[in-house]
Amino acid sequence: MMKGQKGYVWVRGSVHSGSLGTRLISMIKRQLLRWYELHRQRQQLMALSDAALKDLGLSRADIQQEAEQPFWNDPMKR
Repeated sequence: MMKGQKGYVWVRGSVHSGSLGTRLISMIKRQLLRWYELHRQRQQLMALSDAALKDLGLSRADIQQEAEQPFWNDPMKR
């Protein structure tokens, strides 16, 4: 799946499987992993050279602005 795309697959019976506690823990784990991924991606952007940023059409100011976003600010959730 390409970055920025959301994929949905419905598996019959999976909606009601597992206890509430198990599903809650799974949701929390998934959210924590997403936040970590956002943090990691922002750190990688900060590490890019100016030449690489120019190739992407981004400026150092663009990257600085993105890096200053809090980890919970997920652009895919807007």
